[in-house]
Amino acid sequence: MWYVYIIRSVYRPEQEYTGVTADLRRRIAEHNAGRSSHTSKFLPWTLVWYCAFPDKHRALAFEKYLKSHSGRAFAKKRL
Repeated sequence: MWYVYIIRSVYRPEQEYTGVTADLRRRIAEHNAGRSSHTSKFLPWTLVWYCAFPDKHRALAFEKYLKSHSGRAFAKKRL
């Protein structure tokens, strides 16, 4: 399974990050350990939402959508 996820900074809740991974627990731990240059400035992170996909291509397509203008609006309103 592949997971699309949204995490939110605990101390800066306006900061969110959307990503995709095959191992959600490991990836969240990496974000909180500061191993991602995009998220290391806003530690710690908490998981807000995730969705499982049966294959990588669908997960990547949905992640791309969530990072688009309309996808961010959808996530803010619905997720």
